[in-house]
Amino acid sequence: MRPIPDRAVLLIGNLLSSSVGNRAISEEMSARLSARGWSVHSASTCRAKVPRLLDMVWTAWSRRRLYRIAQVDVFSGSAFFWAEAVCALLRLLGKPYVLVLRGGNLPVWLRRWPRRSTGLLASAAAVTAPSAYLVDRMSACRRDIRLIPNAIELADYPFRLRREPRPRLVWLRAFHRVYNPAMAVEVLALVARDFPDATLLMIGPDKGDRSFQRTEEAARRLGLADRVEFSGAVPKKEIARWLSRGDIFLNTTNVDNTPVSVVEAMACGVPVVTTDVGGIPYLLEDGEDALLVPPRNPLAMAAAVRRVLDEPGLAARLSLQARAKAEAFDWPAVLDEWEDLLEMLGRPPGQACATAERSFQS
Repeated sequence: MRPIPDRAVLLIGNLLSSSVGNRAISEEMSARLSARGWSVHSASTCRAKVPRLLDMVWTAWSRRRLYRIAQVDVFSGSAFFWAEAVCALLRLLGKPYVLVLRGGNLPVWLRRWPRRSTGLLASAAAVTAPSAYLVDRMSACRRDIRLIPNAIELADYPFRLRREPRPRLVWLRAFHRVYNPAMAVEVLALVARDFPDATLLMIGPDKGDRSFQRTEEAARRLGLADRVEFSGAVPKKEIARWLSRGDIFLNTTNVDNTPVSVVEAMACGVPVVTTDVGGIPYLLEDGEDALLVPPRNPLAMAAAVRRVLDEPGLAARLSLQARAKAEAFDWPAVLDEWEDLLEMLGRPPGQACATAERSFQS
């Protein structure tokens, strides 16, 4: 039997770029690990729920002699049970695995399923989260959750300092009810009372729950159809070009973790006005690198936009501070952290323990 390569990993997550357009974080990591010489096996590219679960389990089993360690993405809802099933198989196979807490709604899930959540996290060789918010809120399940942020290719996001911003609002997210896209149109209507040339660019795909249609209807009802532009889905490489057209970024979400869309806006230097839900207050500091407002409150968000437009020096400060913070999310640094973790845990048990002990002593 051929030995398993030292740098061989199985990635379990949603790898749906062929059907939804852009790569997810786990899919991007698969490509980048491969480019650094790793042997990468992954699942799943299936959109339908049952075929996706079967593909994940089958891949873990059929390629068991080809990988040393697995990384499994963990979301709330039905996807949590998929992670449980895959991890149960990995334990039978004697494969160590790292869990990545992806879903911003996981703390709610923990309250609903405390024993199952604690059991799954305790079973892993390591647990990571992309935000301090999830590290904090999921610490009841496990105290040693490691923070490894979601990453962007910083060079793809040219910075432009917004010293004197114009009332050009930009929104970037999928059209889904949790992201509350229609609120952005309501904010535009309020801002336009003082800034008649205000416009709104909305970037992102329609997720099919009628949020897109409701947002279009809101624009027509408020007499703003000619001021709201919908781009549809945009390839990842073109995100920065679209963001560059805006001078103030709106994040209207009702549930969030550490949204890559916000980090992308920060990298481009677009001042961010966002709801203060979930992991947002762990990522951003109100008045320093963004303005934070309560969710479902278009009046408060419109008032914050007016501050950015009217208050001397505020836009420039937010723009500069946000870019500085975004630099910590650059892919090369984040990938180094992942390689160190996977290499350490993927070594044979005795060697892995010795490496961990040396790391602790240093």
